[in-house]
Amino acid sequence: MFRILTIMGAALAALSACVAGPSGRAEDAPPLEAVASVDVARYMGLWYEIARYPTSFQKDCEGTTAEYTLRADGRVDVLNTCRFGTKDGEPRSADAVARVMDGSNGARIFVNFAPLPLPAGRGNYWILHLDQGYQHALIGEPSGRFLWMLSRTPTVSPEVRAELDSAAVAAGYDLGLLKETVQK
Repeated sequence: MFRILTIMGAALAALSACVAGPSGRAEDAPPLEAVASVDVARYMGLWYEIARYPTSFQKDCEGTTAEYTLRADGRVDVLNTCRFGTKDGEPRSADAVARVMDGSNGARIFVNFAPLPLPAGRGNYWILHLDQGYQHALIGEPSGRFLWMLSRTPTVSPEVRAELDSAAVAAGYDLGLLKETVQK
């Protein structure tokens, strides 16, 4: 039994290493901090991806959106959709269930795309920057392998983009690794 668990653990570790690239955060970056609090109900709705760190699970994705819906039990339904190859390509979607991490004031979320519940740890979706109007956000997590810039609109002004870029740099992220998402 122990041998089977060891093999399964090694397989899961290898799989997780394959789905994301190396850390995009500087080695000497300060510890990652999420925003102080998030009104989860205000965060719900449709978000457009503006830019991201490349990942294997988003290979060839354009026109990417994420839609969050609050459930009666306090968890969140997540629907990620992208268009394959081009902004007009065939849509493909991934459903998930998320829950807010205890003690995070809504700013750290564990999103589970697996069909079975997995250990939640510290959360894999940290809201690092969120404007007061809940119109644009920067999402990352401590490993530095993931970074997403999101907006309620398919494009952002140069001022908003500068704000998101500044927040990413302040968190220790390398802007040179970003892939722009084609939305329009």
